[in-house]
Amino acid sequence: MQQGFVTIVEQACESVPGFRNSYQKFHQKAIIEQNSSSFVENYGRSASHIALHFGISPEKLSVEEINSYLYYLSMHENYSESYFKCTVFGMRYWFRMFDMEDKAIRMPPIKKKETLPVVLGKEECKELFSAPRMLKHKIVLTLAYSGGLRMNELRHLRISDIDFDRMQIRIQQGKGKKDRYVVLSKIMKQALEKYYAIEKPEVFVLNGHEKGERMGERSIQYVINEALKKTNIKKAVTMHTLRHSYATHLLEDGVDLFSIKHLLGHSDIRATLVYLHVAQLKTNLAHSPLDSLYGRL
Repeated sequence: MQQGFVTIVEQACESVPGFRNSYQKFHQKAIIEQNSSSFVENYGRSASHIALHFGISPEKLSVEEINSYLYYLSMHENYSESYFKCTVFGMRYWFRMFDMEDKAIRMPPIKKKETLPVVLGKEECKELFSAPRMLKHKIVLTLAYSGGLRMNELRHLRISDIDFDRMQIRIQQGKGKKDRYVVLSKIMKQALEKYYAIEKPEVFVLNGHEKGERMGERSIQYVINEALKKTNIKKAVTMHTLRHSYATHLLEDGVDLFSIKHLLGHSDIRATLVYLHVAQLKTNLAHSPLDSLYGRL
């Protein structure tokens, strides 16, 4: 993945006049603003593709030319919706970098689809977690669910982030570059102690093929895909489904929304409210609180 990113950028820098200077300006600005590595990679990749497509640096193109490219992607190339969105957002950032606000605001709007997350039932979670034969693969799935971790948070989790004494997991620099703590499950603690004794990871909880390396995204995706094949689950499940399931199950267990918001690391409560639409909550009939204060008469 990273190699492909370097190749496409270097190709554009080498073959498109003026693009190298423009890309260096983008890279410097993105880093100074402390944007994530995925931000730099994805937006840089999009700009490089456009530069190679037209043979000219993107800031020299008209909005009409960019739109024709987006239309081409939509109609003739098998690109995902997320790639389309990334290209639009990337070009907005790129134009603003060159003080071309008029071009930035004329980029097509991205309509947000109101979709509900896929959530596993508790029995489905048990089925999924029991599917892998390897202990490490079980740890991958149960650790993600037990703390509601994003894929990248799971990969970057260090041994020093697991506090067995305080029964906490520290998530360092999660989405939005924020730290947070989540509860360490008693069951997870026992599983991790067994896993450490067998795997002997040195730095990251989920070690990669080489000592001191973290587990790759593709390896984690392989784990869940292979586990799903051994279950009767028919839902469209990804690693992020475990995070959705974590939040939903907490809500169903009676944990309040603001606590769940904090545990998930959401900056806006509206992102957490979506779980109200998927959780199966017990409801009580309307009544006067005076009756419940003293007991029903």
